[in-house]
Amino acid sequence: MRPVALGRKNWLHVGDQSAGPKIAAIISIVETCRRLDIKLREYLHDILPKLADWPITRIAELTPTAWKAARKS
Repeated sequence: MRPVALGRKNWLHVGDQSAGPKIAAIISIVETCRRLDIKLREYLHDILPKLADWPITRIAELTPTAWKAARKS
């Protein structure tokens, strides 16, 4: 979490107020992947192309935790 704390002041002026929640979501995914020992590039390479056609009712299957569990089986 240290990189997040160090960057906090740098991200105060990232554009407009709507950028904050988007950045928080991205950091959350990055940190979750780090905590679960998932290679971020591999995760994003698999998930991002699926987002356009993926049903919203199954979006929980694309979280890092579910993604890692699916890869194990």
